[in-house]
Amino acid sequence: MTHTLHRRGSRESLAHDFPVLCMVAMGINNVGSKPALQEFFRIASRHNPANMGSVTANFIVTPLDEVIAGAHNLSQTVFSSKEDLIGMLKDLKEADLGISIIVSGLVDVVNECCRAAGLRRHTVEFSLGIWGRTELLPPDDVLEVTTMCGHGMVSPRFVEAVVADVKAGNLTAEAAGRTLAAKCTCGVFNPVRAGELIAAMAAKSQ
Repeated sequence: MTHTLHRRGSRESLAHDFPVLCMVAMGINNVGSKPALQEFFRIASRHNPANMGSVTANFIVTPLDEVIAGAHNLSQTVFSSKEDLIGMLKDLKEADLGISIIVSGLVDVVNECCRAAGLRRHTVEFSLGIWGRTELLPPDDVLEVTTMCGHGMVSPRFVEAVVADVKAGNLTAEAAGRTLAAKCTCGVFNPVRAGELIAAMAAKSQ
């Protein structure tokens, strides 16, 4: 799974952003997997997730019990601290759900979290960045926000609009992060990190 690999930003910022996916293999372990996918959500909910979702709904806009009930083939969450991630991984190890768990983030930090949870990673995938006519891309600070939604549901113009609202005092940075997160139904968009990035963008444009 690669759509969470392309998050951009400084090492300091990315060190507080950990998407976690629980994904079935179609034709291998998808049949009868819904209870395990739902349990993944229940475990995540105990460790202060920044967001959670399952393709069609996230818990920013949908009650948690409905998100859990709608678990389908892929359950996703995101954490803002490695301590919360470690706690989640420890519980997942104990639960032994029988479904692949994918953690995105800085490789050395994720490795550290896996070791702390008594786990050893199986595979690593890297993003090689963006190729082509990169001069057509939005500014880097906007991309740091939009790339948290791997399916492109958070538009650059929307990011610029909420930054303007924060700058004008019409919206808090925290509320802006949650407003953007509502558009990413998968639940891997991190509203906490988004709020921090938006606050920095608004301050810079003063």
